[in-house]
Amino acid sequence: MAKLKKHKWWLVPALALIALFYAVFVPIGGYYLEMPGGAYDIRTVLTVNDQEDTDDGSYNFVAVTVSRATVAQMVYAWLTPFTDVSTEEEATGGQSQEDFWRISQFYMETSQNEAIHQALKLAGKDVTISYKGVYVLDVNEDSTFKDILHLADTVTGINGKTFNSSKELIDYVGSQALGDKVTVQYTSQGENLSAEGKIIKLKNGKNGIGIGLVDHTEVSTDVPIDFATAGVGGPSAGLMFTLDIYDQLIDEDLRKGRVIAGTGTIEPDGTVGMVGGVDKKVASAHKIGAKIFFVSAKELTAEEKQAAPNLKSNYEDALSAAKELGTDMTIVPVKTVQDAIAYLKKN
Repeated sequence: MAKLKKHKWWLVPALALIALFYAVFVPIGGYYLEMPGGAYDIRTVLTVNDQEDTDDGSYNFVAVTVSRATVAQMVYAWLTPFTDVSTEEEATGGQSQEDFWRISQFYMETSQNEAIHQALKLAGKDVTISYKGVYVLDVNEDSTFKDILHLADTVTGINGKTFNSSKELIDYVGSQALGDKVTVQYTSQGENLSAEGKIIKLKNGKNGIGIGLVDHTEVSTDVPIDFATAGVGGPSAGLMFTLDIYDQLIDEDLRKGRVIAGTGTIEPDGTVGMVGGVDKKVASAHKIGAKIFFVSAKELTAEEKQAAPNLKSNYEDALSAAKELGTDMTIVPVKTVQDAIAYLKKN
């Protein structure tokens, strides 16, 4: 009997090691960890005019790391500022990891094209951007186009009409009456197709066809601009890409030796749009000693405030994070890329 008890005691450290392994290495289903993903000198992923940018200072884009959470990471998030645990729906929109990554790549492609377009246009260089339609990112469960349209299909028209931006397409379908029949023209795996469905009521209360989308664009210019952003996705580096390209095309040095970071999408009209994870991005910028952090000045709508009373605008989020960090980094809200350029020229 004594020998049997001795053998049982050997199970205790073995079980403890197994438990430790699961806590540290095995993700918990349905939960993700979001934390600062670092700040990166744009020169490491971008070249303009086939020339190396050797001027002092740097423009930096900032990232958020999203990964499946383990028990240990959930404890770490609870103890560490600017680190959060989110549900799978919140982190990925309910998409598989593969689809989530493909969607991030579509956003990155659109962001880069618009950054090139905006920067060259502002620098007085010849550039054109053509609108190919919208990439389908997801299809709502109640959409009549469910199982017809799929991720990576491109919607090229509605009812035979073509559009110059996703906003025009959204405005058009939103003007249709609930239950109206609509015909969608689209391409799938290189084939031109069409399908008929109906206008439905969306979760935001507007009318639509129930698809998530992002512009599918193509930019054309004689100025060589090359990106190497493998492993990076999303639209939030648009503003910083634009500033870096623009600064390399003009005679004036806007960096002036400073480490500059920021976040925000770049829209076709030059507007800087809001993004997620701003507090974590401010923390990443602070870590590299950035002196300026650009962020969208866009304010929350009354509807957004009502739907999420605790939600902050990007600027409010950035100010709060900067205060918590005790950083001397200047948080600069900008409505457009022109605002950011004007700030750098003046300061």
